[in-house]
Amino acid sequence: MKRKNSQINRRNFVRHSVGAGVGAWALDRLPKTEMSSQSRSAGGPIIMTSHSNDTASDAMGQGWSILAGGGSSLDAVERSANVIEVDPNDSGVGNGGLPNENGVIQLDSSIMDGKTYNAGAVAAIENIKTPCSVARLVMERTDHVILVGQGALDFAISYGFEEVDLHTERSRNAYLRWREEHSDRDDYGPPDHLTAPDGEEEDYDDIPFHYGTTNVLAVDSHGDISGITTTSGLSWKINGRIGDSPIIGAGLYVDNDIGAAGATGRGEDVIKCCGSFYIVMRMSQGRSPQQACEDAIEFIVHKYRNVNPNFFPSEKFVAINKDGEMGCASMGSNRIPSMTVRNSDGLRIEEGVRTQYTG
Repeated sequence: MKRKNSQINRRNFVRHSVGAGVGAWALDRLPKTEMSSQSRSAGGPIIMTSHSNDTASDAMGQGWSILAGGGSSLDAVERSANVIEVDPNDSGVGNGGLPNENGVIQLDSSIMDGKTYNAGAVAAIENIKTPCSVARLVMERTDHVILVGQGALDFAISYGFEEVDLHTERSRNAYLRWREEHSDRDDYGPPDHLTAPDGEEEDYDDIPFHYGTTNVLAVDSHGDISGITTTSGLSWKINGRIGDSPIIGAGLYVDNDIGAAGATGRGEDVIKCCGSFYIVMRMSQGRSPQQACEDAIEFIVHKYRNVNPNFFPSEKFVAINKDGEMGCASMGSNRIPSMTVRNSDGLRIEEGVRTQYTG
């Protein structure tokens, strides 16, 4: 791990073979001695999120206020996730998220309490700004783990959640543009005689597209661990599609004796490898959170190697163990992954490891 804005600027590129004729992976990372120093226990309590914007800083501040007062990690991760979910400027989580192909915003969320080994989730829920809070009620007030669609909405309403239009002007305009421009075989868009002549392009910014999602993980002063993963999912997805976020063991997993992990990115790949569970199990075998996150990425690469060696899905994993050590790794992106962390040392952004296919 590397602290952003630290004086350590040097990067070591470690290559991992992925088979003859396939190429190599390069990991943007600190030299081993510096990694070891940064990997030492930060101690508890501690809270972190895979987001690294201003809203994430606010979220960590609110979550930390609970932990610093001796509160539970479960309350802290819910409070923090709610801050991110209601942010209208975040197009990947909660309010203002990008919709499915029908223009409907469907949200997925999961929560897990390490202390009680209990979990709850909702999937494809509509019109609720804070799905992680509904997931917590599923966990605490039912003997189920996951509710979906209309059933999840009915459940939320029964507990007093207010139905709202999750669209913002930004998300609605993005959808309308996507509907007009994603195909030249339908009747959406300007009449043919008013479109740009062949060879000319309209002066438009790219339509946003992403996988969204945020993870929030925490260890409290009692050593109890909790986590949340929440998302609006893949933009323009098929109606009813559910990603990894609400699936315990895929988008989120917590073990109070070991640690916790969460995933963002292309959910289909995380589901197939049970990514978060895999990371926690690797930590149980003595791997650090950072090593375990990298292990999960290499596991995915290995599985696709003999099928399509040039396929590298966009994934990001974050993890924390019981001692407060953290990890963060990604693939399929040009950006070095980061996360926002808050503990007794203050608020900071930590950078992780980016893997790249080098040809």
